[in-house]
Amino acid sequence: MNTLSLADTVERFLQHLTVQRRLAANTIQAYGSDLSFFLAYLQQHRVRTPGEIRLGHVQDFFRHCHDKGNNARSNARRLAALRAYFAFLVGLGLIAASPVADIDPPRIGRSLPKALNISEVNRMLALPARTTPQVLRNAAMLHLLYATGLRVSELVTLQVKGCNLSACHVRIVGKGNKERMVPFSETTRQRLQDYLDRGRPLILKNRPSPDLFVSNRGRAMTRNRFWQIIAGIARAAGIDRPVSPHMLRHSFATHLLAGGADLRSVQMMLGHADISTTQIYTKVDTSRLKSIHSRFHPRG
Repeated sequence: MNTLSLADTVERFLQHLTVQRRLAANTIQAYGSDLSFFLAYLQQHRVRTPGEIRLGHVQDFFRHCHDKGNNARSNARRLAALRAYFAFLVGLGLIAASPVADIDPPRIGRSLPKALNISEVNRMLALPARTTPQVLRNAAMLHLLYATGLRVSELVTLQVKGCNLSACHVRIVGKGNKERMVPFSETTRQRLQDYLDRGRPLILKNRPSPDLFVSNRGRAMTRNRFWQIIAGIARAAGIDRPVSPHMLRHSFATHLLAGGADLRSVQMMLGHADISTTQIYTKVDTSRLKSIHSRFHPRG
């Protein structure tokens, strides 16, 4: 095993993340991308096996990243990938100790998530006069996204059996293979029912599919295609800034907390493992209040 190349060890590491740790596909892809970047740097410096990697190589790598203009958040993510990778190599006995054990992560400020206001959301959710099967599908996806705060990956992979219209909730298997139930409103149920009755059968053209939201080819909607759809709906609604699916998730959380929902419930609905991740949305509302205060207070 000591003759394994760096590429071989990375492949084994990614398999470990998939099979043993059951991480999400997007997370594994991010790890793979960061490690490929690191390996390309090592190969330029003729480092070919894990045992040849030294602390100096890692330090030089991050100096290289900084010189290329990579920000602190990107470098912090890369360091996290390297920590996990080297811990895996230590476990295999390929190296005696991690060369990144004494490297501190770069300090990064936590940016506030961008959310839409309620008026903007309402304009996006308004059903156009011309309701094609695709329009019914897009409306159902938008309503469900805002009603539940799903991640876009959870939305596009949702299956018909995971959506309970009679109980008005969806069953989601999210990050870390953790399951959660998220409720939705009667209005969202009606949009989903319209899509299932008058949209999905026409899009599928009698083709079978377990996926709830399908493309014209009868396959599950892709993340990229839904990004395009939501951007087009935002433009049609007169919103002149970039809008992403994640902004609807942020809006869901921000509007719930602003309306008086408790933090723990919002954490459960979002599928956050740590409540500190959910607490960022309380800062969004505080930031909005400060903006209003500075605009309208006579001594602002």
